[in-house]
Formats: sequence, C-alpha cells, structure tokens
Amino acid sequence: MVGRHRDGDRAKLFTRRMALLGAGKGVLIGALVGRMYYLQVIEADKYRTLSDENRINLRLLPPPRGRIMDRFGEPLAINQQNFRVLLISEKIQDQQATLDALSNIIPLTDYDRQRIAREIRRKRSFVPVTIRENLTWEEMASIQVNAPDLPGIVIDEGLARLYPYGADVAHVLGYVASVSENDLTGDPLLELPGFRIGKDGIEREADLPLRGKGGNSQVEVNALGRMIRELSRTDGQPGEDVVLTIDIRIQEAASKALGEESGTVVVMDCMTGEVLAMVSQPAYDPNAFNRGLTNEEWKTLTSSPKSPLANKPIAGQYAPGSTFKMVVAMAAYEAGVIKPEQTVNCPGHMTMGNARFHCWKKGGHGNMDMVGALKNSCDVYFYEVARRLGIDRIADMARRFGLGAPTGVGLPKEKGGLIPDRRWKQAVMGDVWHPGESLVAGIGQGYITTTPLQLAVMTSRIANGGLGIKPILTKMQIDGDHLVPRTPPTPPDLGVSRTAIQLAKRGMWEVVNGPYGTAWRVKLPPEFGADMAGKTGTAQVRRISKSERDNGVIKNEDLPWERRDHALFVCFAPYESPRYVISVVVEHGGGGSAVAAPIAQKIMMECLKLDPVGHTKDRAPSHSPQQPQQQPQQTTSSQAQPQQQPASDTAAPDDAPGSDDTPGGMDEDTQGTE
Repeated sequence: MVGRHRDGDRAKLFTRRMALLGAGKGVLIGALVGRMYYLQVIEADKYRTLSDENRINLRLLPPPRGRIMDRFGEPLAINQQNFRVLLISEKIQDQQATLDALSNIIPLTDYDRQRIAREIRRKRSFVPVTIRENLTWEEMASIQVNAPDLPGIVIDEGLARLYPYGADVAHVLGYVASVSENDLTGDPLLELPGFRIGKDGIEREADLPLRGKGGNSQVEVNALGRMIRELSRTDGQPGEDVVLTIDIRIQEAASKALGEESGTVVVMDCMTGEVLAMVSQPAYDPNAFNRGLTNEEWKTLTSSPKSPLANKPIAGQYAPGSTFKMVVAMAAYEAGVIKPEQTVNCPGHMTMGNARFHCWKKGGHGNMDMVGALKNSCDVYFYEVARRLGIDRIADMARRFGLGAPTGVGLPKEKGGLIPDRRWKQAVMGDVWHPGESLVAGIGQGYITTTPLQLAVMTSRIANGGLGIKPILTKMQIDGDHLVPRTPPTPPDLGVSRTAIQLAKRGMWEVVNGPYGTAWRVKLPPEFGADMAGKTGTAQVRRISKSERDNGVIKNEDLPWERRDHALFVCFAPYESPRYVISVVVEHGGGGSAVAAPIAQKIMMECLKLDPVGHTKDRAPSHSPQQPQQQPQQTTSSQAQPQQQPASDTAAPDDAPGSDDTPGGMDEDTQGTE
C-alpha cells in the first residue's frame, strides 16, 4: 500500500510538472508567435524599408548647369561633353605599370601620380579614382582602343563648363571651380565629388539659378557597397539660362581695340543703363579654372604686375583726372560761382600761399570761358573754379552723377571709389580740409578715385540730360535661386539744370569736334553721320619734383611702366540723340588723347555700325559736324581764347607730364595734367 501511494504521488507530481512545463512552453511559443506576428505583419513596412535601405542606395545626380548668353542669344558659357579617365584599383595588379602604359597616351605629371596614389589610399578599392578630365575625342578613342592593355582603366562621360570666347569675357562671366569647405551650405549637391560652382563674375552672382535642381538614381548594392545594377533614375532640373545685356560683337571689338594694353573699356546704353561691353586687360582663360590650374599657371596670374585676375572696370580705382572737369563745371554753374561766359586768365600756373599749381600747358591758355576751358582742359580755370566752390559742393555734384559709391551692377567685389569732403577727412584722417586740396580735386586728382564703370555712369547721366540711370548687366533680375522679369525703373531726375548739363555736353563736343580740341584727332568720319563728344584725361601716379621740372621734367615714356601716367577718355554718341557711352582707362598709358581716345573712337565706330540697341538704324546721315545749339548767355570758346596753333602729330595737347599731387599734402610746385 505504501509503495502504491508513493507511485500515485510521483504520478501526480509528474503530471503537475508536465502541466507547468507545457504551460511555460505554451506561453513561450505564444510570445514567440506574437513577436513574429508583430515583426512580420505589424512592423512589416518598417523592416522592409530598412532592408531596402541596406540593399538600395539613393544617389544624387548633378543637374546640367544653365547657359549664359549675350543679348542676342549667342552662347557665352555652355556645357560640353566631358570624357574622364578613371582608375579602379581592385582591377589592377601593378599600379605603376598601368600608369606608365597610360602615360604613353595622355601625359601624366609627377603631381598627377602623387594625387592618384593619395586618392587610392583614401578610397575603397572598387571606388573609381579620377585620373584626368576633359579628354579630347582622340585621347578617349586611343584609351578605348588600348583597353586590353590597360586593366582597371575605364572611361566615364559627364558635362564640363566651356567658355567659347575665353579671355574676352572672363571678367564678366567669371569661372566655376570645385567646392571648398567655406562654400558648404547644407545643399547636398555641394557634397558631390567633382561638383563645381560659380566662383566669380556672373557665374557666382547667378550661381543658384544656374545650378538647377539635382536628380536621383536608385542603385542596388551588395553588403560591401558595390553597385550591382541601377533600378531607377530621375534626371535633375537643368539650371536656368542667364541672358546678359552684353553684345559679344562689341565686347570682342573692345578687347581687340585695347590690344596688349593693360586697362579697361566699358560701353553702356545711356538711356537704359544696359552694359554692352565690359573688358578688362590683361585677362585669363576661364576654361583653365574649370580643368584646374597648375602651380605655375597660378603663380603667373597672381604675380603679374598687370593684375590679370582683377576685374578692373568695377574694382580698379583711378584718379579720374580731367574727365572729372565736367562735374566741376556743372557744380560751378549750379552754385553761381562763375558764369559760363566769364573768363579766367591762365598764365600756365596758379599760386596759393607758397604752393604753385601748374597747368599742363606750360605757357598757359590765356583767357578761358567755361566751354573753352573744357575744350582745352585748362587746369588753371578749374583751379580757380574749385577754389570758389569748395570741396563740399564739388562732392555733392560728383555723387549725383554716380561717383563715390558702388553702382550695384551685379558683380562681386565692386569697389566704390572715393569722393572726399570736409566731413570725410575729419572722420578718417582727423584733420581739416585745406584750400589747396580743393584745387587738386578740381582737376580730378588728390584723394578722388573712381572706377571705369562709374565714369561710364557719370558720362551716361550727362549724355541723357540728367537722368539717374544705373548700370544693368542681366536681362532678367536675379532673385535668390530664380530669375524674375526685370521691371525697368523710371530713372530719377538728378536735379541739375538743363543749362548746366548742356554746358558740359557742349564742352565735350568741342573737345572732339572743335578746332584743335584735346581730342580733335578722333573726330568721327563724315560717313557715320554723327558727332562724338568726349573728354580726355591723364591721371598721374607719381610726383614730379621741382628739381625734375627745373631740369626739363622726365618724359612719361622714359619712366618705368609702373610709374607712367594713366590715360583716360570718356565719350558719347550720337551727339544729337545720345545712346552709346564709352569709358576707356589705359593703365600707365600716358596721355588720354594720344592713347585712350583712339581706342574709344574704334569702339564707337563699331557701335554705330552694329547698332545693338537699334538706335541709328533707318537714320541716314543728314549733317556734317557743326556747332551745337548754344545757350543764349554763352560765348563761344573761340571768343574767349587766344589763337592756337595745331598740335603736332607727335605730341597731343595732353601729353605734357604733370604731378602726382599726393593725398594729404601738396608739393611746393605742383603741376596739373590733361
């Protein structure tokens, strides 16, 4: 009995244990099934996505960059087919031997080999390394033909920026280059290998609309990240095309006219402000920046004394010299300090205190009225007018005509020049303004500096009768990452009387068309049926000492290039209905009439022939050069000046050397310039 009870107890105990174990298993299996159901059914989408993310990579595709065109649709910056040769290191056994074989087809420098070796060490073995870009068709074909002997070398195709007109438009367009760390803004496109953005010029200012929107490609990869196949592709949105106001025909003509000189030309439509040409010499080839500059090329560009990288029309700051005299004349008339017919005697110099200020013409001009003083560029007349005016009234008129502040043309690194006044000198230099400094300012020297574009704006506002136009470089307005239609603003009136402006225009007409004006040699030929009005200028970069003057004064051409005077000329045409304005600055070129004026004449004749704004079409030549209508109160310049002899062909009236009236003080014997 006892044994039977023990067996029964054991059986009951076993049964309970089995039940507990079974219940435990049931709970465990239930939990496992529940978990599996949760993962496979409820969380199915989540884990499917994670699986796809491990298997599928989403790759960003760069969009084609927008084009840049001139006013008539001529492409200035486009995209071209770009063949690149790549190296996949896992497919080669002897890297050096492969590169040696490739160098028989395309040249590889030691720097190239070092860069390739560095890239191979940094990247996974199956990731391609770029050896060279912008291969010619012949180079690409040769590599393909020799492919069996070049294991691991492959050809890839993409797009590269091309500037068909090269250096002629370099400073307007700028260039594109690789993204630096300072350029990163969070845009994923900027992190793409080989992606390029605008670094200067319009390429930089309009970079966002030109850049476009990126596309994407879905590719299947294995566990190592190697691409197996492309599953889908969505192409990006190409960048917008930017249309400039530039006329490439005039741009090329201006570049050719400037030639080997170091300087700048600006051509504007004085009624709309559209910039038709903007040339800076010497220039650089923007295509070189796209392919990548060598150390030698970069050193040449940055060490040249002629500054080929500088955009001189907007960043070059020069004393305007005698081209500033129209501003002084208008300020004098408006202030009533001198009447147009009132004369000032020029004996060749003017004395103030113990300082003597010379006219460019050693023997003087005799009696000069306002128009005659402009025609002959008499320094003594403008010394006297500036003495009566004072610097503040000169500065006010200069600023009305666009000097002393950036024009807002829409290019990077634009400088504002300087128009000084009493307040400026006190604030910056802690000193009062001296009367002699007004005399120097009266002939456009001393502290005054302007850019060539500002001189074009100044001349445009004179030519159009006193309307405050501003320069425009693009047909559409850049608004963030889009281009929007440009609403032409109504230019404000400058508040200068028509008589004052007409006096300035009349003086400019006399400079070119009057008997022996300082630019009489560049009068337009009769077949153009139009007169050109202009003003010469010579801006000095050095001081001529009294001892040099006593010994005959060193001639400009005898000096080292960097110490020679700058040559300037501003002009507009046709005189009767102005449209085209040109400013020319030739660095260290000498006299404005001898060097800068002939350049402007060539360009103006090209403008009138091509007529990009349709101004002179259907207008037949109807007159020969004649005296413009005079204001009743004026006297003719010939009445107010002595008889003059024609200047010789070897020495224009403004070729006489002058002085560099150094800011902050005056020489005891200072000479003005033309």
